[in-house]
Amino acid sequence: MDIPNLNPQTNIINSTAPPLSKPILFIIIILTLSLGYWASRLIPVSKNSLLQNQNILITNPENLTEPNQIEPNKLYGNLSKAFKDTATGTIEKGSINGEGTHILNRPGGLSQRASLTSSVIDLDLFVGKNVEIKGETNASTKTSWLLDVGTIKIID
Repeated sequence: MDIPNLNPQTNIINSTAPPLSKPILFIIIILTLSLGYWASRLIPVSKNSLLQNQNILITNPENLTEPNQIEPNKLYGNLSKAFKDTATGTIEKGSINGEGTHILNRPGGLSQRASLTSSVIDLDLFVGKNVEIKGETNASTKTSWLLDVGTIKIID
């Protein structure tokens, strides 16, 4: 019966390359992170080029004055901010219990309607259109959903 060698001095791994010391590994990680950070600052990617590659056109809402200037599948509004709330429906002029300047009629009846406001887009230009909107929900005691519209796109 063979007895294994229990000597702690025995070198089991025969490697020709010396192991990296902790300070050298730390320096490599710091240099890699710094290089990545500065490369991202020197070569910026604009939001406009990314969205145009996806066949979405961005239009400045201040240039819109007539409803016939609006085209389907173009994104109108403020893209400098990411909006988390999204809704789809038809816009009509009016308010719900005095809240908002317009109403978004969504499938599901009266309980699914949302009150709309916007300081970025003239919602009158989109009345009667089936749209997808993104915005930010505001607190309201008079309506079930008060949405401040940030971006809007005609679906039909």
